[in-house]
Amino acid sequence: MKPPFATSKSDAGAALLLALWALFLLSAMVIAWAININSRLTVSSYANRIVEAEAMASSGADIALNPTIKPDSPNLHMKLGGGERFDVRMIGECGRLNLNFLTMGEDPKKLQILRQYLTLKGIELNDLDVMMDSLLDWVSPNRGLHHMNAPEESDDYRPAHAPLTSMDELKKVFGWAEFTSRPGWDQDFTVIGTCGQIDLASASRDVLRALPGMGDDSVDRFLQLRQGPDGIDGTADDFQFTTTAATSVPPEVQAALGLNPQQFQQIQALVQFRGPVLRILSVGRSGDVMRSVEMVVVKQPLGVGRPQVFSWKEL
Repeated sequence: MKPPFATSKSDAGAALLLALWALFLLSAMVIAWAININSRLTVSSYANRIVEAEAMASSGADIALNPTIKPDSPNLHMKLGGGERFDVRMIGECGRLNLNFLTMGEDPKKLQILRQYLTLKGIELNDLDVMMDSLLDWVSPNRGLHHMNAPEESDDYRPAHAPLTSMDELKKVFGWAEFTSRPGWDQDFTVIGTCGQIDLASASRDVLRALPGMGDDSVDRFLQLRQGPDGIDGTADDFQFTTTAATSVPPEVQAALGLNPQQFQQIQALVQFRGPVLRILSVGRSGDVMRSVEMVVVKQPLGVGRPQVFSWKEL
């Protein structure tokens, strides 16, 4: 027979183990609860940052729509005390090549601009002929006509026979698949109807080089003058060309491009200066979270009416 104190000592050890096990379970529950709360707080904080970033992007876009706001306005860049901010860029949409304008009527002068641009982008001659003829078939209203280097219509391939309605539609045109798969392939194109003539105030280097009679050196000198010391369009240090009439090309621009009056006359019908259509990109930030809004609009003069919005999307 065991002594009484042996049983008591065994019971005390078992109770201690049970207490330690209960304490371990309680600690685990507390830690799990704390982790869950912290996770919820993190998710909630990130969700709040997203909402704040979206709000900042929308605020910047609304400010840009004001008729009195110019591309170099300091109001397009604003920072708040809580780390929220927005930065807005306004650039002329008509500096891009309007594919509907260039293909309409199959004007050789306008088509040559598109051919030259694609050549500058590295498109080989055989591929270029296929791309151009296929595009002309696609936008031509005449279903009976067929350009030599374009494929015949079939059940699997049916051109729209109408102007392009979006840039993504170009991906459906025969021969354009490889080009439209490149990053940033559409940065120099537009299908906005109000844009026609190429806006020299916002055209990129390759768009300018695609114009008849434009040399690389003259284009580079013009861009250096147009963009100012920081090399960015739409900022305070841009050169302020003297304009005498809406969308007309100032003589200073002609001189900066190295064009004499006879040379400029060859492209006069193809270009403009400071067209009415703007692409507005507003980037909102809250902490490390960023959200963007992009719009293509025509801003109306003060007191005339609301802006005409062609497109709006979140990026």
